[in-house]
Amino acid sequence: MLATLASIGAFGVVGYVVAIAGSAPALENLKAINKGTSSVIYAADGSRLGYVQSDVIRTPIPWRAIPEVVRNATVAIEDRRFYAHRGVDYEAIVRAGVKNVRSGRTVQGGSTITQQLVRALYIKDPKRNFERKIREAKLASELESKHDKRWILREYLNAVPYGTTVGGRTALGVEAAASTFFAKHARDLTLEQAALLAGLPQAPSNFNPFRNPTAALERRNEVIKRMVDEGYVSAARAATAYAADLGLRPGSRYTKRREPYFFDYVQDQLIQHYGVGVFRRGGLKIHTTIDPKLQDAARSAVLAQLNQPDDPSAAVVAIDPSNGYIRAMASSGSYKDRSFNLAAQGHRQPGSAFKTMVLTTAVRRGVNPRTTSYRSMPLKLNVPGYGPWEVKTYKEDYPGQMDLVRATLRSDNSVYAQLDLDLGPKSVAETARLMGIKTKLDGLPSEGLGGLRLGVSPLEMANAYATLASGGMRNEPKAITRVDFPDGKSDDLGEPQRTRAFIDGVASEVTKILEQNVEAGTGTAAKIDCPAAGKTGTTDNFNDAWFVGYTPRLSTSVWVGYPNALREMRGVHGIDVAGGTFPARIWHDFMVVAKGSDCDPFAPPTQPVTFTPFTGQLTKTLINRASGAGQNGVSPGADNSAGGKDYKGYDPRLYDEPAKDGAKQPTGAQPGNDETPGKGPSGGTGAPPSSGT
Repeated sequence: MLATLASIGAFGVVGYVVAIAGSAPALENLKAINKGTSSVIYAADGSRLGYVQSDVIRTPIPWRAIPEVVRNATVAIEDRRFYAHRGVDYEAIVRAGVKNVRSGRTVQGGSTITQQLVRALYIKDPKRNFERKIREAKLASELESKHDKRWILREYLNAVPYGTTVGGRTALGVEAAASTFFAKHARDLTLEQAALLAGLPQAPSNFNPFRNPTAALERRNEVIKRMVDEGYVSAARAATAYAADLGLRPGSRYTKRREPYFFDYVQDQLIQHYGVGVFRRGGLKIHTTIDPKLQDAARSAVLAQLNQPDDPSAAVVAIDPSNGYIRAMASSGSYKDRSFNLAAQGHRQPGSAFKTMVLTTAVRRGVNPRTTSYRSMPLKLNVPGYGPWEVKTYKEDYPGQMDLVRATLRSDNSVYAQLDLDLGPKSVAETARLMGIKTKLDGLPSEGLGGLRLGVSPLEMANAYATLASGGMRNEPKAITRVDFPDGKSDDLGEPQRTRAFIDGVASEVTKILEQNVEAGTGTAAKIDCPAAGKTGTTDNFNDAWFVGYTPRLSTSVWVGYPNALREMRGVHGIDVAGGTFPARIWHDFMVVAKGSDCDPFAPPTQPVTFTPFTGQLTKTLINRASGAGQNGVSPGADNSAGGKDYKGYDPRLYDEPAKDGAKQPTGAQPGNDETPGKGPSGGTGAPPSSGT
């Protein structure tokens, strides 16, 4: 009777197992879970800039990159009969069951490497119960019939979790684990290191050598003993291995990033283009435009000029005018001390570097810079629609009548203020937008002299001047050329986005004048003995200094200043910092390297400008009216903003990094000056924040 009942019970168990196994889907109907890989960002030369940060780090490697010692250690500790069974090791199951019964708890699982791989690839959120084990065993048998042992072991070693790193990320696969715990590739692991890693998958948290080195050491030595038992290692070699310490060397491969400021910029671009979901999913290979050699050249150029602890900061951006590719985006200081990207995010007033937009507006209008002249003189105007505006030159010297070419080389505030009013401030703002300035402009008279409410970034200025270098074609700045997806598809993002801003004749006329400025104007320190054009810019009280210039093949902007404050750059290395000093020198040092052997002239225009007579009636009227008023048209106590009575001017601290320690933010604007290297401001009121040079 008892035997009959036992038989019925046995048949019942068998029937139960068969039923559960039958309920499991066929392997061919299941889609493997994509474990993904860490997304990688590459420079233009193919070198790796770094890995995109995510919760999981993983880099699958081929069989040849997995050393024999890793394979043997894994098989010895996880599944010693791996090469004998067909997916399910019934002997191991019985052995594990006996140990578990004797101990009264689960001390051994009995799962083969194949079963563990099935669990990792095909079972989401696996439950620890008997039914899962049955289905797991069925799928493991099917997997073994479909793939050989080498494939299974390779996939296992590329997918198994080896624990959580110090940074809170989970290392999947032996390559990520080798980098995380020993700062090396899997192919270079020693016996001791391979044994430690092989012991982690069973209980990654318990054996994590960073958190529990004692348990990790005991587990490693257990793996080595198993390797001796299985004949993989001699007893003599094992004795040496037992005595070795853990030898941990935390790796930075997945956390270290070259060019971190540009890296962050690329990540932002990826999220904007694809959304945060695709970005975080991983497995992307992102190819970018940045040139590591030019990055090094930019940093070297900055350090050659500004290398003392209290020196101001600098940012350099270089753009290829033919396609908008960002070739350099560098700044001084370390990412650890300041994660704010001065080159792309820092908005500062551009000073007289913005006069180029006024000049370009004039040429677009058909104004001939060589025959159109104004009288340089102190201005006190009451501008209709804008209010009072007082403009002076840097030295308060006024040479009288001069054409626009001479006014540009002198960076004369008075002449440019009059030209700006006659052209119309909103027209100047429109030209700036056409050239590539994206920051909101208000169309105020003070903007023509560099007094922008929100400032501009070095990236914007480099791209705006690149429009001149490319003959009037505006590019959308590009940091990414191609994105490769895990499924093998690619997205080509390198196609230039070019728009005709104005005819090449306009760009050519402006370039001729800016070439003269480099040769004999305020930008002589930037001369590179090859065709180059550019403009300096300095704000009043020497808070910001710029040089923005270009050759036919590269447009580069350089900004110098203190990032977190309106701090005057006086007495820096014995001089007051204007655009013609450190910025121009940095530009020179960088461009000497960047241009290489290229010394081509600017191409002649295919569509020359047709000039038409131009007389500025508005300025003449205002000047005559002011002279007749006896007080030059300025009401007592009026401000000088030329932006309305409520306009308080630009304060970079409101648009760059937040002030530290609750520092009070000033609301007033700083007046401007013309730039003359090494000299201080005139003390004139200027247009807030009017600027010079």
